Amino acid sequence: MAVAAKELPACPVETTLTLISDKWKVLILRDLMPGTKRFGELKKSIGNVSQKVLTAQLRQMEESGLLTRKVYPEVPPRVEYTLTGLGYSLKPVLDAMWNWGEEYKAKNGA
Repeated sequence: MAVAAKELPACPVETTLTLISDKWKVLILRDLMPGTKRFGELKKSIGNVSQKVLTAQLRQMEESGLLTRKVYPEVPPRVEYTLTGLGYSLKPVLDAMWNWGEEYKAKNGA
């Protein structure tokens, strides 16, 4: 479900969280940063996510304008997902999360 601009929170941090707050959405972004992936590739790279949940998350991200979905008229159907410019614009956010996680693990012996 896309969030209309008038429904977005006043706080920019909260707006970002509204769009990518689910753990799976962040992992989808991470896995699509290098380029286009098929549904099966995403499911395999993400891990313990059900097909139903992954499908729902991908649809929400498509509605929010973070990625595009391309369906090829083949049997069996082939579906590919690609980040939009808006989706790619989250790269600095993911990079900051990566760096913070690395520092945390280094300091806490994880």
